[in-house]
Order: sequence, then C-alpha cells, then structure tokens
Amino acid sequence: MCDAEILRTVKTAGHPGRGLHHNVRSGGLLHRLERAIVGAQNVVDLTHAMHEDFPTYLGQSQFHRRKQLRYSQRGINIDTITTSEHVGTHIDAPLHFSEDGQSVDEIPIASLIAPLCVVDIREKVSADADAELTLDDLMMWTERYGAVPPNACVAMLSGWASFIETARFRNADQAGVMHFPGIHPEVADYLLEKTQAVGLAVDTLSLDKGISRDFPTHRAWLPAGGWGLECLASLDMVPASGSTIMVGAPKHRGGTGGAARAFALF
Repeated sequence: MCDAEILRTVKTAGHPGRGLHHNVRSGGLLHRLERAIVGAQNVVDLTHAMHEDFPTYLGQSQFHRRKQLRYSQRGINIDTITTSEHVGTHIDAPLHFSEDGQSVDEIPIASLIAPLCVVDIREKVSADADAELTLDDLMMWTERYGAVPPNACVAMLSGWASFIETARFRNADQAGVMHFPGIHPEVADYLLEKTQAVGLAVDTLSLDKGISRDFPTHRAWLPAGGWGLECLASLDMVPASGSTIMVGAPKHRGGTGGAARAFALF
C-alpha cells in the first residue's frame, strides 16, 4: 500500500470519540503519520520472536503451542497457542496496575504512534546491573535533544536485549532475586507532571528494576493512563531522537496487556 493510500485509510477509519479527541490534543495523528511514513528511510523491528523458552519474569515458560491441524494431514497448518498477556515483547495497559484503568482494547490508537525518545544508560549498566534510568539521565537527554515531545514514548536503552537467549536476561541470584535495570519512578512522575508523554519502554523484563518488589514505576505510570512496553529489541539501532514508534497492540476486551509488534521509523 502506498503512502497516500495509508493516509486515506486512516482518514476514512477516523471517527469522533475519545481516541480521536486525544489525537487532536496531542498534535494530530495524521500529521504524525505523514511525517513518519513519507519521510522514513529506515525501519527497525523492536520485537523479539516469541518461543517456548522465552525468558519470563516468573521463571517458567508462559508460552505453549500445540499442533491443531497439520498440512501433511489436512492441507492446512493451525497451531493452538496458550500464553500470558505479559510475556515476550508486550504492552502493559493501564488496567494492569489499577482497578478501573483502560484495558488494552481501550488504549487510543493515536497514543500507539509516538515520537520515540531513546535514553542510553548502557555505560552505567555495564558497572551495575541494578542501575536505573534516572531523572538526571532524562535531563541530560533533554539538554542535548530538546524537550520530550507531546505524545512521546520514552525508552530506556540498557543493552540488556543482548542477553535475551541467556540466563543473564533474568539474572537471578541464588536467592532467586533478579538483577536487571529499570526506570526510576521519579522519571514517571516527571513525565506525568511536566510532559504529555504517553508511553514508557524498556529492553528488560520490567519497567521497574529486577530487585524491585513493590513496582513503584508501574504504580506511578499505569494508573495515570500511560502504557508500557517491555522486552524491546534493537533499541541500539534507533537514534536517540527523531524516530517514531508504532505499536501493534492486541485488542481483546478487558485485557491488561498482550503481545505487541513494535517498530521504529526514521
């Protein structure tokens, strides 16, 4: 489908409502789509391939698949898949950490197409697996690249995605406590108070660092209406500023999240 056809399709699909109202207030979905699609020269897939041995927060496999129909027998292949909403590259909806927040099917589509701000903390993570993306890190990013844009997704680049096929991705010690980077809750508080950001993203298993037991960043961010992306891939191939993330979120009623296909255009 060509650029013009994509834009016409979006225009035709648009209708009054909460999502479209959000588009207008946050700078215009169509304008952002046109900039991202027509001007893009690069596309980076930010999604890990799912499989039965994909590392999970709880440790055991949460992705199961069985053959329902085989081509050799019936001329068609169909698998039955059973999985958690929160495994692999996936989105956290506000409902994940709130009583009555938006479910995944209620997230406005406008917020799933967002300027992507990639904050690189790889240097300090190399010295401390429990490091966090702090407010100081974000302030240094804004000094170099400018203010966080409206409707943005702020992503932590820790380099942790390179461990995805190893036990180090969970990095559990002998007591079972995991050690991996996350986003400090002060960053969530700042983005809520001072910006119009809509998403937080990480290349680890959780928005909160692995040793966290009370999930303060989740609890600050999600109930306030933001969404989260966890287990992103290839953030190191995306510029710190100037790209657009597009998130293919699932749309099952009442969902707290689910597997997502995310990619960056720049």
